[in-house]
Amino acid sequence: MNTKVISFTNNKGGSGKTTTCSNVAYCLMERGSKVLVIDGDMQMNLSLSFLSEESVMEHDSSKDNIYHMLSGDRKISDIIVPSFAEGLDVIPSSVRLSEVEELLYGKDGKKDILSGCIKSLIKRGEYDYILIDVPPTLGLWVKNILHITDHVIIPVEASPWGLFGLANMVSYINQEKKSNKGLDILGIVLTKVNTRKNYYKDTKDYLNSIDEIRVFESIIRTDSTIEWAQDNSRPVTAYRKSARSAGEYEALTDEIIESM
Repeated sequence: MNTKVISFTNNKGGSGKTTTCSNVAYCLMERGSKVLVIDGDMQMNLSLSFLSEESVMEHDSSKDNIYHMLSGDRKISDIIVPSFAEGLDVIPSSVRLSEVEELLYGKDGKKDILSGCIKSLIKRGEYDYILIDVPPTLGLWVKNILHITDHVIIPVEASPWGLFGLANMVSYINQEKKSNKGLDILGIVLTKVNTRKNYYKDTKDYLNSIDEIRVFESIIRTDSTIEWAQDNSRPVTAYRKSARSAGEYEALTDEIIESM
């Protein structure tokens, strides 16, 4: 089994990054793939998309989370948690990721810590896909994530400030390609879209003008059902199949599969 590692990243918060990651993961699982999601953000929202709040808090307060894997206190096999969906597992986050930069800088091979933790899992081919929710930063922790990543997907909010920082994000990824030759930007997906607003067209036109970066045809429109799903610790694709946004994430997942 050839495991593909896909990271969802944008250094601007509120881009729909976590929501996109969780829903694509669920759609891939539904198509018969075995999927692992890694919550790389201290806000723990990806963990909360698949696990109960009680469970997430328990993992945070114990050492069974990603921070303690990076510190060396836990092996990756110790912290993988089955989600509510068979075939989809979770590595939960921790609020202690607020300290991750200091942790990584204190170690040898600073850029390879995450790679060292999960490369055996990739080598064994236990999962078809590993999806990582990346925090909205550009530090050493993000370098660690990109160093093990095959494909990057950048969710961009269709709003007046949605493009803020995108050039820096793309430049940062391109810089990391020097050390990870297999790294590529799979595409940009427009999120939180209101097609009646002028800035949606302006944002789409600008993104389409960027050379050599694909903009997915599928867009994710604003949908209150997404919030209801989050309140129930589910991706919208699991919470309500009939929701418009669920269909949009299904279409996006098809595009992602076709483009790899």
